[in-house]
Amino acid sequence: MLSAKSLFQEILDNDESFRLFCSIAAGGESQGGWENGRIAVLVPSSERHLAPKISRHGADEDKHGRIFNALLKKRGLDPVRVPADTDYTMLLERHGIGLAHEKLRGEAALTVQDVVTYLAHSRVTEQRASEQMDLLRRHFADHPDLGRAVRMISNDEDNHLAYCHEELLRFAAAGHGRAIQRALRQCALAEIRIYRDVSLAVMAHMGRILGWPRAKSAALAAGIHAVYAYERLGGWRRMVSLRMPERRDALGGPATAAPEFA
Repeated sequence: MLSAKSLFQEILDNDESFRLFCSIAAGGESQGGWENGRIAVLVPSSERHLAPKISRHGADEDKHGRIFNALLKKRGLDPVRVPADTDYTMLLERHGIGLAHEKLRGEAALTVQDVVTYLAHSRVTEQRASEQMDLLRRHFADHPDLGRAVRMISNDEDNHLAYCHEELLRFAAAGHGRAIQRALRQCALAEIRIYRDVSLAVMAHMGRILGWPRAKSAALAAGIHAVYAYERLGGWRRMVSLRMPERRDALGGPATAAPEFA
């Protein structure tokens, strides 16, 4: 019987599939760290109070990338090149979601609308990250190798999501409500499509590494398409709602250090 736990356990138990999984995860987190770091530098003067939180967000993402690389090192594995069709972060940017990297590589200050776009993009993608890490935490929180990493990253992703809710609500109260909802809807509808495509690509790569029979690969692909159908019919709305989080000022302090993996 296929289940999320059995599927991930199979990937975890094989060095090559684990190597690919950690490489994909590390690459995405490191890219997110760079993006947040540049946004913190370029944030407009009227929103400079956000810079420390954006920097903390980026530091957390960098830390997650280091954690995944440390998990590889602990098993004596080196990262592999991330296949282009599995690069979630770059595919979002290529489809115009979030802030263009060309803009982030420049020196011109961002606008308030740019900050709203960044927060809307983060609110959607952090929803996905929070859900994925919650799934891993439920199944692997006590795992001897992954447990600490999963618990820490999951807590960070929940903080990131809370921060996005709080800041977007602040901008909505300042008169940006329509722009926020427009950006959230555009980002969510693009994200669910890209997430589907990336999921199919990751499972195809894993299937080749693990030698899955055609029936198993077909069943997994059907499941991914079913999730997309649910999200396209209305599940995407969970990514665009805003509510004041229980965790207030979730990114108000310094980033926590990555655990050691001896």
